[in-house]
Parts: sequence; C-alpha cells; structure tokens
Amino acid sequence: MTFALFSSVLIFLIIIWLVLDFNLGRKMHLSIVSRRETAIIHGNFDIFTHGKKLFADYFHELRNAKKHIHVLFYIVKDDAISQEFFSILKEKARAGVEVRLLVDRLGSWKVKKIAVKALREAGIQFAFSNTIKPPFLFYSSQIRNHRKITIIDGEIGYLGGFNVGKEYIDEEPSMGIWRDYHLKITGRSVNYLQSEFLIDWHEYAGEYIIGNPAYFPMLADGEVRHQFVPTEAQQLEENYLRLIQRADQSMIIGTPYFVPCTKILNELLAAIKRGVHVSIIVPFAADHLLVQEASYRYLRKLISAGAEVYQYKKGFYHAKTLVIDDKLCDIGTANFDKRSMYLNKEINCYIYDPAFIQRLMDILKKDIDDSEPLTLAILNKPNPVRSIKESIATAVSYFL
Repeated sequence: MTFALFSSVLIFLIIIWLVLDFNLGRKMHLSIVSRRETAIIHGNFDIFTHGKKLFADYFHELRNAKKHIHVLFYIVKDDAISQEFFSILKEKARAGVEVRLLVDRLGSWKVKKIAVKALREAGIQFAFSNTIKPPFLFYSSQIRNHRKITIIDGEIGYLGGFNVGKEYIDEEPSMGIWRDYHLKITGRSVNYLQSEFLIDWHEYAGEYIIGNPAYFPMLADGEVRHQFVPTEAQQLEENYLRLIQRADQSMIIGTPYFVPCTKILNELLAAIKRGVHVSIIVPFAADHLLVQEASYRYLRKLISAGAEVYQYKKGFYHAKTLVIDDKLCDIGTANFDKRSMYLNKEINCYIYDPAFIQRLMDILKKDIDDSEPLTLAILNKPNPVRSIKESIATAVSYFL
C-alpha cells in the first residue's frame, strides 16, 4: 500500500469515526436530558455592563461572604485578575467559609494542576465540568458548560456573560473596551439559582447536596418578575422559536456570534413578514476565527427582508440578550448561535418587569448609538478572501 493510499484510508476512517462518535453521543445526550425551568418568581435585579464595575462589586461581595460561596465559570484565565479571584477564594476558605468552584475543563484550560492543588490545599472544593470522556470522545469534547453563575451565602446571585480574565476588565489591548451584560440578583429567586449550581455540582463533582437546607435561607420576594431557564442539547433552539413567535411589534437581538439554525432564521424572516421590526447588534470586530464570516449569509437574508443590523464599534460586544415587544427580555449566558443552541449548557433569565426592561432598552439604545449600520452594500462588496472564509465558515458553523 502506497503512503498516499494509506493516508487516504486513514483520513476516511477518522472522518467515519468522528461522524459516528458525534451522532451517537448526541443521540445519547438527547435521550437523558430533561427540561428544567422555574415558574414565574420574584427577585431584585441590578445590571452591570462594564467589567471593572462588575468585578469591584463581585469581589466586594465575595470578601463579605460569611457561610458559603458557590461559583461556576466557563473561562478562568491565568492572569492578574484571575490570581486575585483565586486569592479571595483561598482567603475565605482559610477563614472557614465553604467554597466550591466549578469551571469548564476546556474553557478554563489555563487553570493548571499546580493552581488546582493550591486551591484545594487552601480548603476549596474544586471540580472541572465537562471533561472529555469515553465512549464519545469527540462529542464530549464539544459539549461545554458555558454557564457563569455565583451564589454567595444563598442570598446574592450573579448571572451573565462575563468570565474571569483581563480582557473582561479592558486590559487586553487587542479587544479594547469589553461590553457585556451581567445580572446581580437578590431576593427569594436566588434559591433557584442555588439549585441550578448544586445540580451541576452533583453531576461533575459527584457530591449530592441539593436538598441541604443550609444553602436555602428564607428570603423575601423581590419586585422583578422573571424565570430562570437552563438549557442543553436542543432545548435553546426550542425556546428561541417560542420567543420569536410571541413577537408582535419589535425584537432586539444582542449577541457576539450570530449563527442561527435554519429553523430560527426562517422564524425571524416570518416575524419580519408579519410586521415585526427586527434589530440585531453584533460586534464590529471578531474575537474568534471565522465567527463573523459565518454570520454574513444569515445577515444578508435578514437585511434583505427588512431587518436592521448594527456593528458595535466602541470595543468588543459580548452581550447576550433578546427583547420581545418591550414585554420580555432575556439576559444570560447563551449566544445566538448553533453552539449555544445545540452543544453548550447555558442558563438564561427571562424578565417580565416593565421598569427593568426599560432600563435595558436604554442600555441597548446607547449600544446602537455606539454602532454603525451593516448594509447589503458592505456585505456584497467583492472580497475574495472574505468569500473563501465564508465558505469555510459555512461548513463548520455548527462548531464555531
């Protein structure tokens, strides 16, 4: 057998393995996943759009913790702010506060063994979520825990788009100012956010403490009507379809990555056809290879149908939001892309409070003012390099 023939056979076998691994892994995942979402609950909300303000508040609350700190992040880097984050957690653990830290195995690949050892030696209970494991190695490598939640003393919760790293506090020159949305939550609904953390902790750390009453203090209801909606496998696609179908007048989508599936695209086009005004905010510059080019085929169709698309230019836009008719807004961890719809574990918060929605609308208006319109003339301008990238991005859009 010649080397060329051997290489061809090997590549063919690898492709067959990848396809079988992914499809069988997905089939198994769909067979075991269950839907979880809260009823309409009540809490108090604040929203942060700038990393330095968020982490000043977040670190302050961590330092004031008295009983327990439960943290889940997708990305924790190895830099100055990450070291400060670890130092605070170690200081609290040494002082007798129970600390549990769960981070995604691939998203937080910069958290090395020596750092994990130091965290555990300080008394922190640490675990990685979504490690690559047999029998479906390729599929398990693609399923990421993209949730970012923190619960402090069972009384204060955080949920949103920020991770822990220098770019999130504007200290990565190539990214500029990082624009994101992150919620701070108090009131009785924090109990439900605590439950979601403990479900993930049980799955990945193997410790069942979901029913421990020490983590669920008696809290008063807040003023903001909302519900928490964790998703995985295909659940987010189904949720987006229902939300888009509810729109009568207007819809605003804010996302760093706009790569919808065919069903979602068609539902958006149907919404425009029935008179819904659709606006989409995306970044002007990309932070990952091919994600911007992957969005163009969808944005062309939507702009042609009458949607308005804005590219945020005052830094990098990483917010994840959906506003329907000024009656419902969605803020959380999910991007408007196939990876969040089909592969990631996400958690979003649907908010039904008019005052909070108006506050978010003011933020979105500012973000649109800091953007420039994306037009068909720009997208259709001849660009051979971009065309090649679009073709490649289309082929791999599921995994971007």
